[in-house]
Amino acid sequence: MTYTHIQSPLEQFEINSLMGINAPLFGYAQLSLTNIGLYFILALLVVVGFNVIANNNNQIIANKYSISQESLYTTILNMVQAQIASPKGQLYFPFIYCLFMLVLAGNFIGMVPYSFAITSHLIFTLSISMTILIAVTIIGFQEHGLKFFSYFVPAGTPLALVPLLVLIELISYIAKGLSLGIRLGANIMAGHMLTKIIGGFIYQIMAASPLMFVIGIIPLVLLVAITGLELAIAFIQAYVFAILTCSYIKDSLDLH
Repeated sequence: MTYTHIQSPLEQFEINSLMGINAPLFGYAQLSLTNIGLYFILALLVVVGFNVIANNNNQIIANKYSISQESLYTTILNMVQAQIASPKGQLYFPFIYCLFMLVLAGNFIGMVPYSFAITSHLIFTLSISMTILIAVTIIGFQEHGLKFFSYFVPAGTPLALVPLLVLIELISYIAKGLSLGIRLGANIMAGHMLTKIIGGFIYQIMAASPLMFVIGIIPLVLLVAITGLELAIAFIQAYVFAILTCSYIKDSLDLH
């Protein structure tokens, strides 16, 4: 009897400890480096390294990395100017640019075979999105003080409906932070699961016989096309994450 081991498409998302140490000074807490932590550090190094290389030693003639970096820079700058019309909007451009580059690097690194997709984990994406929501709330209080609470009361609301609408608006406000992280994590996870399932199916076909190997070339071409689509989605999701962050900042600045 022949047994076939079928790997789960969810195995690629498992968080594993790579190394750890005990810290007696902190109550014998164990400090460990997991694969998600390692690839997060790698994403940071990729972002920093890309910008250092794109600097091109301050040469007048740009190289291909400089052109790519300038294109991304201009794209994000135009997005910030379009979304945050407030004069103070430019203050947040460095943050939006770094956020976009980090998410983009995490998405692209996750597309490398046998790597780890940090942006497919809700613990990572929700940590960023909820931190953004808290920061946006702080910005609102800094700009408007207690008047920021008017954000939760639509203009012209009858007094009797204020408690109900405040509750609804508060839930909607918190849901913005949740949806920002869930949207990114769900899209990246779905794409990786799809490629994993199709890739495993193609492997089973092509390993069956020489004839099936030839037939398997057809779905293999489809997998290559899907991978190209996933690369485009990786960029789009990073852009959407950045543009929604701009929208939330604008809402706090303008109380919309």
